[in-house]
Amino acid sequence: MNGMVLRLILRRLALAALTLLLVSAGVFFITNLLPGDAAQAALGQAATPETVAALRLQYGLDLPGPLRYARWLGHLLSGNPGISLVNNVPVAQMIGGRLPASLMLAAVTAAVSVPLALALGITSAMYRGSAFDRVVNVSAVSLVSVPEFLVATVAVMIFAVKLRWLSALSHSSDAATLGAFIKSYAMPVMTLCCVIVAQMTRMTRAAVIDQLRSSYAEMALLKGVRRTRIVLRHALPNAIGPIANAVALSLSYLLGGVIIVESIFNYPGIATLMIDAVTTRDMPLVQACSMIFCAGYLLLVLTADVLAIVSNPRLKTR
Repeated sequence: MNGMVLRLILRRLALAALTLLLVSAGVFFITNLLPGDAAQAALGQAATPETVAALRLQYGLDLPGPLRYARWLGHLLSGNPGISLVNNVPVAQMIGGRLPASLMLAAVTAAVSVPLALALGITSAMYRGSAFDRVVNVSAVSLVSVPEFLVATVAVMIFAVKLRWLSALSHSSDAATLGAFIKSYAMPVMTLCCVIVAQMTRMTRAAVIDQLRSSYAEMALLKGVRRTRIVLRHALPNAIGPIANAVALSLSYLLGGVIIVESIFNYPGIATLMIDAVTTRDMPLVQACSMIFCAGYLLLVLTADVLAIVSNPRLKTR
């Protein structure tokens, strides 16, 4: 790794840290602009003004906004996102009980969607203009334009209501056997994969076609090298950067889609925890969940940037 590559990576890391700091300020102050009083919502309408004031004093809700933000950020950096106003238990404990379920859903979705999308995108690029390519393109465009909630609703109507093959609710704790695991994750994963696979396939296809249009690929084709060999030996290594970007951006979309999917299938993940926290105005929990989603998105984008820099052959030679 030469000096220029190292400087570019360090610059990306610094920009990611600065972006996360700005996002934390946005998350904190926007959540505090929500209507209603968090202490009143936690204690209920029957609480006396003295009790509400005591709770506000206990959690520092009476302090000025910048001071509360500095205190919250300091605790967050030390690994303590605070205490839940509604359940009076550490936020880290509540998130720790739900985060593995969301990570499992994301991992299963990625394990299914990434190989499928790469295979479709590369094959579609190799046979550009064929009937297979046209079918893949039309299907991808159609799936990208359909929102997750509609895909999930149709899936429930067909597989749960009409055919009765799967349950409309997804209980990850019941997945003790392989059959139960497949039944539990089939519809959430299928819903998330529809949009992710479509996006990733289109971007992968575009990256490979861009390499096949280059002069070295055309020269190899004129010399009689098989198209499969050109793609696998020459085009794909040079398209790793754009393909990594496509995978990272598509998986970052997964973080937003999982909120809808977990809500529809009542999946016990961190997204449903955040939705419940918004309903009850449990601000420490909302802020911590929001930061996890933002940090996950930035991590995926940063990974794509670093892979693009490292795989750039022009930077390696400088």
